[in-house]
Amino acid sequence: MQFNRPSLANETTYLTAASGVFVRAWGLGSFSPNSLAGRMKSLGTELHSLFNPVRRAAPGWLSARPPVNFSKRSQNSALGTAHGFALSDAATAPGWLSASASESLSPEGYHLPVLADEVLEMMNAGPGKYIIDGTLGGGGHSELFLKAGAKVLGVDRDPEALAHAGSRLAGFAPNFSTYQANFSEITGHPGIAAGELADGLLLDLGVSSRQLDSASRGFSFMREGPLDMRMGPNAKMTAAELVNHSPEAEILRILREYGEEPRARRIAAAIVERRSVKPFTTTTELAACIEKAVGRSGKTHPATRSFQAIRMAINEELESLIAVLSSATKILKPGGRLLIITFHSLEDREVKRYLRQHSQPYIDDPTWPEARPNPDRIFRLLSKKAIAPSAQETSANPRARSAKLRVAQLLGDEPITV
Repeated sequence: MQFNRPSLANETTYLTAASGVFVRAWGLGSFSPNSLAGRMKSLGTELHSLFNPVRRAAPGWLSARPPVNFSKRSQNSALGTAHGFALSDAATAPGWLSASASESLSPEGYHLPVLADEVLEMMNAGPGKYIIDGTLGGGGHSELFLKAGAKVLGVDRDPEALAHAGSRLAGFAPNFSTYQANFSEITGHPGIAAGELADGLLLDLGVSSRQLDSASRGFSFMREGPLDMRMGPNAKMTAAELVNHSPEAEILRILREYGEEPRARRIAAAIVERRSVKPFTTTTELAACIEKAVGRSGKTHPATRSFQAIRMAINEELESLIAVLSSATKILKPGGRLLIITFHSLEDREVKRYLRQHSQPYIDDPTWPEARPNPDRIFRLLSKKAIAPSAQETSANPRARSAKLRVAQLLGDEPITV
């Protein structure tokens, strides 16, 4: 997904650990992700900028939050808003630091794409190319491809994202069109089903900044909102339904498998005990329960892995990734490029494993006299290592720091020599 740091109206707020106070500075400018002059390009290695990045040394988190009013009247079930939630208090989760400036969720702050230059270079978009952006979001990556002259199909399960990006990029018609679906369902698009294969497919996994920063979507423990987390109306349940009704063993499995949470047993037990007294309805209730169960230490909030796990489970994110990987030959034409951006280790391991299995020219076994050609080979890697964002980009956009880009090209009729 696309990530951008919050935009504070007319000012930038910094927090210094030494002084323990907020310092507001006007006119300091901002770092642009396109300011790449002097950067040394090296695939698979974090790229360093010419300046020292500004680092927040304060403990805890800095939360710039807008006033939010959650009312039943304003809810829209099609956009993934949980039913029956009526709170006007937008207080942040316990222990968070809250800046007094309001956060901007303007359209201009919605479409900053991660690894923009790297994606554009590796996709090789241009006139005559047909690119599928499988995770349209705010349309930042799609806009890059369209400006390069390519034809783009933007796919997203979130109707809010489709409406925003569709309106913003409408000027690129007829080269731009949208399709509401999970990226695992791309093969169901009429054009793809009819044999119109793509020159490139981009998957930018995870939750978008727009979704994360919108309290009403319930993805973040930073802001109080309905415990929802659905990326689209086709999700089978809300996060509230999962934590309030799933057996303890199922919650334990989800926390372990999707969140890789080492304290999963304690957290699952605490959730079941708390819901027996009162069902969970808000993000901050769940975050506070988890924090009480396991305590708090270090910079990472104790609910981070649990929220990730619950979100991945209700949206079937890992299952969707596996499905689209196995469908690559039905989406891409020979020579087509597959670009996948991941933000955490679970998804990156799955992508890395799949691409390795399907790109190795030969496979070997100790019992064989010699290595044999790999019958499952359908890709060649265009970058042997994951491509990481530069230090300059992560300074301007801290949420990009964990991004990894992996790139492969579908083989043609003849094997491509490595």
